[in-house]
Amino acid sequence: MKVEVFITSVNKFLPNAPVSNDDMERYLGLINGKPSRVKRIVLKQNGIRSRYYALDENQKITHTNAELAFRSITKLFPDEKIPDDLDVLACATGNPDQLLPSHASMVHGLMKNKPMEIYSCAGVCLTCLQALKVSFMSIASGLSKKAVCSTSELASPTLQSKNYEEEYEHCAQVGEDPYMAFEKGFLRFMLSDGSSSVLLSDQKNQTGLSFKIEWIEMTSYANELPTCMFMGAELRGDGELKSWKEFESPELINRSVFTVKQDIRLLKPNIIRYWVDHLEQCLQKHGVDSSEIDYVIPHVSSMFFYGKLAEEIEARGIDLGIEKWFTNLTEIGNIASASIFAALNDLYKSGRLKVNDKILLLVPESGRFSYGTVLLTVV
Repeated sequence: MKVEVFITSVNKFLPNAPVSNDDMERYLGLINGKPSRVKRIVLKQNGIRSRYYALDENQKITHTNAELAFRSITKLFPDEKIPDDLDVLACATGNPDQLLPSHASMVHGLMKNKPMEIYSCAGVCLTCLQALKVSFMSIASGLSKKAVCSTSELASPTLQSKNYEEEYEHCAQVGEDPYMAFEKGFLRFMLSDGSSSVLLSDQKNQTGLSFKIEWIEMTSYANELPTCMFMGAELRGDGELKSWKEFESPELINRSVFTVKQDIRLLKPNIIRYWVDHLEQCLQKHGVDSSEIDYVIPHVSSMFFYGKLAEEIEARGIDLGIEKWFTNLTEIGNIASASIFAALNDLYKSGRLKVNDKILLLVPESGRFSYGTVLLTVV
């Protein structure tokens, strides 16, 4: 018999002080000494008013990715002391500090609790639910009793102007238009830093609320759709990727190969349609009546897509109107894989939740179009 699995603690960590829209380039820097022309357009669409960077005003890193993860893990426990009864650590990120060793290894090294089983999930936003499912399945199978699922992102160092200036200078010298254009520039003002974690157990809290995990579903449409968001590569003419391993060393700098990029032409016609396809399939598979859902937490990159998602859900007759929705995007920014549990943490702290409330977590990933949905019941 499958063991019931509960989230018994959830928390987040946001580094340093919030950064306003006006102050962003004080931390990220000016490209060739000039304010960005893209910034105003992006901020108008994404609706984000503040975010957090693990940088100081001298553009020096204040926290590693592993340290961000560690800080949210410690906040899961009342005394911020990590206990020795944890069996599994599953870590998710799109921006590890290094290629090797694994991100989870580095986080476990900071925890210093005991030898334990670890997993690293690499990718984009959906890594949060991949790590959650590893933790969930370990407990549900009876192989473990307690697990930590950690999500963290350190995007800001890759968004600094120093990573773009060489490319602009190179293009100017040879008389070409800048290669970066909107697809690269707009992500500088979309992404930010932070972490969030959840503690899973085969026992619910004796006092206070817990979240019972009813199910976790994920679907990839990479078999149908090309790559949309990538880093450490360039798009080839056939839609596949040219790896950073194929470039000469100067090209890595001149072409900003290690900046994160997104193909907007692919994103807009596909991201919402496939997302709601996935959502419909999940509800049907598990026999869930959408009218029974009390809260929806959608991870969206911008408020532009928040509205588009709501429109598509309404158009399909799914009873998940925005009166049920919760987001903290405008206050804490888009922290990718760390966003969904950070939002769950803020919903929990809002004091709105009551026993038997049902919550849907919705997570898209535009890397090559993957989606995840989780149903939680407050117990």
